[in-house]
Amino acid sequence: QVHLVESGGGSVQPGGSLRLSCAASGGAFSSYTMGWFRQAPGKAREFVAAISGLGRMIVYADFVQGRCTIARDNAKNTVYLQMDSLRPEDTAVYYCVADENSWPGRVSARIAMNYEYWGQGTQVTVSS
Repeated sequence: QVHLVESGGGSVQPGGSLRLSCAASGGAFSSYTMGWFRQAPGKAREFVAAISGLGRMIVYADFVQGRCTIARDNAKNTVYLQMDSLRPEDTAVYYCVADENSWPGRVSARIAMNYEYWGQGTQVTVSS
């Protein structure tokens, strides 16, 4: 079993940057696909990015590619999401997720149901 704790959220102006962190405890971290989803009020959960257990495979949602970078440090059991050029539309609660599969494929990695573990979320607000 895995426990996930996000941090690094906050309020930022349009065009600004944030770096989200997710600390994992329990389980074999390097064997898990890790990722990020987000959810704005009144909207469905939305895939953001995912990274395979050893970091070889990465997939981004179309709308964030070029502005976000996902990375992991398996020695620290931590996954990161660097977000740049933030827009008001990026305002949401961002969730760290873990899948016991080391890599389910580029399509399956985008599906929320494939992730067994979810963090509590961290709020990101982009406004002027």
